[in-house]
Amino acid sequence: MMTDNDAQARIEALEIRLAHQEAAIDELTHTLLKQETHIREHTETLQRLELQVRALAPADGEQATDEKPPHY
Repeated sequence: MMTDNDAQARIEALEIRLAHQEAAIDELTHTLLKQETHIREHTETLQRLELQVRALAPADGEQATDEKPPHY
C-alpha cells in the first residue's frame, strides 16, 4: 500500500522529470531554429555561387577565348 509520503515523492519525481524534459525540448527547439537559419544562409550562398560559376563558364559548344584549339 502506498502512503501519502510515497505518493508525494512520486509526484515530485515526475515533476522533476517533466521539468528536465521541457528544458531539453526547449534546447532542441533552439538548436533546430539555429540550424534552419544556417541551412537557409548556406542555400542562399550556394545559389549565388552557382550563378557566379555559370556566368564565368563558357556556354555549351563555345570555347573560352584564351584556350588553344584542340589541334595545337
